[in-house]
Amino acid sequence: MSNDRTTVAVHGATGYAARELLTILLRHPGAEIVALTTRRDDAPHVADVHPALRGRLDLRCENLSPAELAERAEVVFLCTPHGASMAVVPELLAAGAKVIDLSADYRLNDPAVYAEWYKLEHTDAARLPDTVYGLPELFRDVIPAASLVANPGCYTSASILALAPLLAGGWIEPSGIIVDAKSGASGAGRNPKLGTLFSEVNESLAAYAVGDHRHQPEIEQALAGVAGAAVDVLFTPHLVPMDRGILATIYATPANLAGTERLLDVMRAFYADSPFVRVLDGLPGTKATTGTNFCDLTVRTAKGRVVVLAALDNLVKGAAGVAVQNFNLITGRPETTGFPEAGG
Repeated sequence: MSNDRTTVAVHGATGYAARELLTILLRHPGAEIVALTTRRDDAPHVADVHPALRGRLDLRCENLSPAELAERAEVVFLCTPHGASMAVVPELLAAGAKVIDLSADYRLNDPAVYAEWYKLEHTDAARLPDTVYGLPELFRDVIPAASLVANPGCYTSASILALAPLLAGGWIEPSGIIVDAKSGASGAGRNPKLGTLFSEVNESLAAYAVGDHRHQPEIEQALAGVAGAAVDVLFTPHLVPMDRGILATIYATPANLAGTERLLDVMRAFYADSPFVRVLDGLPGTKATTGTNFCDLTVRTAKGRVVVLAALDNLVKGAAGVAVQNFNLITGRPETTGFPEAGG
């Protein structure tokens, strides 16, 4: 695949993440978009679903079966809600397609944990322990051989990238970690909900899912692999009145007396070969990452605590952008392909 264009399909093409994914794939020199799907039977043109793509992509969103998708495309991106991906993944893989799943269906290794947090029985549970978690900065070595990649969540990407260098080196304690994160309204998806209506979100800041957000076990699972021990995280998300972006402020207990400069050096060394992570001397903000696949990080020590800050675009580095990183890795291309901001 590495020398030719790879045919790709987007299953569930009507949402915000799918729109962002299509935008990136359209500029990707190695991707040929051949199919889009929707559950609707009227086969709307993609330009009617995503007006920003008018004149750029001439395809209709069809109600296709997994077999029909696999017949057209070598790689299928699943931009479907949790519960929907596990219904199509077995057939897609059996038909020879590679799959990058942007839903949460294959992120958790334990089906009992999935059932607890998503209130669904996993119908493809035997595949969970062997599914590759698609965060390239941590799992770059194993992603290329995968047929199924579980794309990480947006809050999880910010939290894991912020904490991984410090946990890997034993610089912070693995328990008592507090993640205070804020996201723009697009993180809730495109389907209308009372809590994300303009009149509810505008000029308001509110926490939600305190103590029981579904990204919490995903964060703990990924970081436990890095730390080599169980990791305990208290994760609290907030909705802020902006379209996109995530800012996470994270508090941890230091495991030694290292200061700010030493911890910054640790983070820079950890991400020296990760083109989409920028470790800053200053403080990150969401505007600097908007529309890009960068995650901006920094760290401080204050009053006996370690404070880590992370900013990223929830639709790009938190969803579609990292999916394209994974696409590049499983098709044998440089990780930056399709991202001019990173030299690709």
